[in-house]
Amino acid sequence: MFEKILENLKITSLNSMQLASLEAAKTATDILLLSPTGSGKTVGFLLPVLSSLKAEEKGVQALVIVPSRELGLQIEQVFKQMNTGFKVNCCYGGHSTRTEKNNLSHPPALLVGTPGRIAYHIQHNNVDASSIHTLILDEFDKALDLGFKDEMSAIIGNLKNLKRRILTSATAMKEIPSFTGVRNPVELNFLNTGSPTNVTLKLKYLKAEDTDKLNILFSLICKLQNKSTLVFCNHRDAVERISILLEGKGLAHGVFHGGLEQEDRERALIKFRNGSHRLLITTDLASRGLDIPEIEAVIHYQLPTTHDVFTHRNGRTARMNAEGSAYLLLSANDHIPLFIEETPELETLPDKNVMPPKARWRTLYIAAGKKEKINKMDIVGMLLQKGKLAKDELGLIEVLDHSSYAAVSSHKVEQVLKLIREEKIKNKKIKIAISE
Repeated sequence: MFEKILENLKITSLNSMQLASLEAAKTATDILLLSPTGSGKTVGFLLPVLSSLKAEEKGVQALVIVPSRELGLQIEQVFKQMNTGFKVNCCYGGHSTRTEKNNLSHPPALLVGTPGRIAYHIQHNNVDASSIHTLILDEFDKALDLGFKDEMSAIIGNLKNLKRRILTSATAMKEIPSFTGVRNPVELNFLNTGSPTNVTLKLKYLKAEDTDKLNILFSLICKLQNKSTLVFCNHRDAVERISILLEGKGLAHGVFHGGLEQEDRERALIKFRNGSHRLLITTDLASRGLDIPEIEAVIHYQLPTTHDVFTHRNGRTARMNAEGSAYLLLSANDHIPLFIEETPELETLPDKNVMPPKARWRTLYIAAGKKEKINKMDIVGMLLQKGKLAKDELGLIEVLDHSSYAAVSSHKVEQVLKLIREEKIKNKKIKIAISE
């Protein structure tokens, strides 16, 4: 069975962490899985979960609690891609509770969700907690950092028939809180296994002459040109301030933080994934658990507050044998934090800024998705046949519940839109526009 699943996931073989997780699940009641961001933890716990699901059982059998909606949606997508035949649903804040309640009226075997929303559904009897035998606390350290202890404790207090708990974390834990119910777990520690990240990441720094770092940030972005880049800030207002500066200079970019509506957050990640934006300004919300592509550069616009934050930010780049660079931006009053043991090298900037070229892709928004029975092939057919695109002029396509997004060659997108503006998909007239 696993061979077909790996084929569906386009994975040739499991890594050592995933194999160890599968082996431990054969005998262990509780498992503590410690592994870096981007190492494949989702597959590492979904495969053991799958082996415990039974088609003849009704109700929710396994529950995955996650700290963010993006991580929950990513896990849901991976499980769907596995094509197991078992139903999965994802519940999270900002999503319609009525829609979720309707979905839960036919309970999924696997339920994924954020702590507040799962607690809500259990409290309102939309989920029968008595059937849940497996609990996964994914990115548990992050969930604690975000203050979800009370919600998680309330949820776990309702799970009276648990047989297995899997707790995952990207950082080592001094102790596991008693409310989890995890007792003497089998620990699988893959945090210090000589990951390529430590070998191929180049650490550099730049120092401003005054307290304002916006100018050196802009110069560094110009030097990096179209490298896929994440700019990390500690606060949302810094993200917005940088965005206003870059917008004024005509530099395309996305923004991502917890204050945005879910739809805006999803759209920012989609454009970053498909290459319409090569630059994403973000808080630490994007440092872990997100399905984003290989990053070539990480910029610490505001200095990380702890070594763990520093590690997670840098973990977005130099993965899977690829090279990457991390840049520390220092104001005149800043110093390199003591927890950064490696000595960074000074980065020099050119005398004149040269704006990066426009991205190869722009994104088309299509106001229909899975719930309207639209799939990728419907979109591909319309854009190639009616839009007269060549195959290499069509990039990544993502289909959500009620919307879809397609990357189209920048120099063709206006022409394509004119050609397909009046077209129908599945015999329905659907709004199509360039996503700005």
